[in-house]
Amino acid sequence: MRESVAVQQPPAEAEKSSAEDIIRAFTQSVENGKRSDQPYPHWIVRACLPADTVDDILALPFEAPSLEGVSGKRELHNNTRKYFDVENRKAFPVCEAVAQAFQDERVINQIESTFGTDLTGTYLRMEFAQDIDGFWLEPHSDLGVKLFTMLLYLSKDPRHGDLGTDIYDGDKRHVGRSPFEPNAAMIFVPADNTFHGFEKRPIKGVRTSLIINYVTDEWRAREQLAFPEAPIA
Repeated sequence: MRESVAVQQPPAEAEKSSAEDIIRAFTQSVENGKRSDQPYPHWIVRACLPADTVDDILALPFEAPSLEGVSGKRELHNNTRKYFDVENRKAFPVCEAVAQAFQDERVINQIESTFGTDLTGTYLRMEFAQDIDGFWLEPHSDLGVKLFTMLLYLSKDPRHGDLGTDIYDGDKRHVGRSPFEPNAAMIFVPADNTFHGFEKRPIKGVRTSLIINYVTDEWRAREQLAFPEAPIA
């Protein structure tokens, strides 16, 4: 009589984090965030997204675009910038999940109450940024049509520890730099003194981040928006 041999089944693929999971992670990160009032109010928050969500964003099949020897402003390369827009929400589940989370009224309410901004009538804009050597940004404030800015750092390269956002005072004097940690973010509400940028320095590999803004109806590039027909209620 033959002994029965159990057939080992391959492990089931882990279920991906949903928008609800992302909401929970972000809510907790904001509750544990650290505020600084110098030189303007800004927050550092950590563990912003579930770990698998970060991995899925990093796995998006977008190549880092060439700078063609030009930098200083992101808008100089508008033709190669990538967004969690309508097209990419449809194509990639992680883009859809993250966008749905940041469109959710619970996230909106927490942002408004914690950071002191009114997002009524604004639109969600999420840019997937991939910065390579030669990239730099001049000091700018984001004041105008942006009512909230979150710079979410993603890349896990250990060489990126000094690639955080540079912080300037009202006279555009360099006064500090945010920590660049994967799944951590710098958050602020744009004002006339919220100067930030990126001092030119060597970038090994690709510096990857997600830039999350809520913008007013005056934003002209509607194709960049996650939900161009659905302003925040």
